[in-house]
Amino acid sequence: MLLYLRLLKESFFFAMNSLSNNKLRTFLSLLGVTIGIFSIIAVLAAVDSLDRKIKDSLSSIDKNTMYLKRFSFAPTDIPRWKMDYFPDVTYDEYQYLKDNVSTAQTMAFQIFTNSETIRYEDNSATGVNIVPVSYEFTDIQSLEVLKGRFYNEAESNSGTNVVVLGYETAQTLFGDTDPIDKKVKLYGKRFTVIGVLDKEGAGLGESNDTAAIIPVNVLRNMYGDHNDFMTPIIIIKPKKGIDGEECKAEVVQKMRTIRGLKAGQDDNFMIDIMSAFTDMIDNMIGILNIAGWIIAGFSLLVGGFGIANIMFVSVKERTNIIGIQKSLGAKSRFILMQFLFEAIILSLLGGIVGILMVWGITIVLTKVLEFEFVLSFGNILLGTFLSVVIGLISGIIPAISAARLDPVEAIRTGM
Repeated sequence: MLLYLRLLKESFFFAMNSLSNNKLRTFLSLLGVTIGIFSIIAVLAAVDSLDRKIKDSLSSIDKNTMYLKRFSFAPTDIPRWKMDYFPDVTYDEYQYLKDNVSTAQTMAFQIFTNSETIRYEDNSATGVNIVPVSYEFTDIQSLEVLKGRFYNEAESNSGTNVVVLGYETAQTLFGDTDPIDKKVKLYGKRFTVIGVLDKEGAGLGESNDTAAIIPVNVLRNMYGDHNDFMTPIIIIKPKKGIDGEECKAEVVQKMRTIRGLKAGQDDNFMIDIMSAFTDMIDNMIGILNIAGWIIAGFSLLVGGFGIANIMFVSVKERTNIIGIQKSLGAKSRFILMQFLFEAIILSLLGGIVGILMVWGITIVLTKVLEFEFVLSFGNILLGTFLSVVIGLISGIIPAISAARLDPVEAIRTGM
């Protein structure tokens, strides 16, 4: 054991000596490993951070939650032109399904519409994401109310002019002033602020931080149910223990009944289940990981050639020393391990620099972009392991060539 530790120590000093004596050559050789490890770990860290952020954004929504509408979020075999002729879902259909779908725990009616400007005295918030939705929305998607409350069933059904502001929207309009019970102007009308959502940060799609949530019947009372700037959807959350596909089948049957579709006629509506959406995201994340590996693989290959090159040069420069070591009784396996250790150490140094570069960049980007980039311990271990493997593969042939040298010929050649 002590012999191996001594061998490791000597290999380390040989590597350090090679670094100090041939700074430019060593730098250029290790640059490939550094760039390769940096590339793969940077891509994996970015993808992992994106995946974590998306899953955090969707964590408040049950994976079995489904969306009923006339178009599809996910890829589908139904052509777009055909979906354009599908009728929009209606508020009456929402009420019918709510009363008749036994496998559903709750439903909400929401309208996608244009962004608007909200004003309070001399302050205005532009590009506010208006979310007209029925009161059940909070039973489907978890919303943290920082101040005040969410509107109730009576306010929702009657279309009372109340609004729940996102955190940033409230800050823009009111600053440090308490916004509860203040009047803001939206759609040319006065709305009473009854609540402010807690800050949630950037997420998948538009953040609720820049939103304003109002009862869906406010918009219906003002503009009716058929306008180009309004796209209604019905959000359905199945009961606990009920499979999403089972609830979907019942919704399909009820929708076909209410729309009078006969046997053999295609559905004229679309239902997307959240689990299918998350599966699609997982597939995209997998593709990004594969692409990252392919791109970084070329850098790692170049880095491997660089390590092999410097090791061949090192063997040639130390041929005389190798001959003397073997003439004094050093076995071939010790010569082999000596150069393998040196190759691994050199590669590991390049890998550590690459990992440190990724770590530094994640800190800077997290502060600048307000998006949490995370360099996980698993990725650090992966980068370290790859560095060792590259050193091992790159150094094996030079190490074998050094171990096979004849001591007499090695001393003569080195003189």
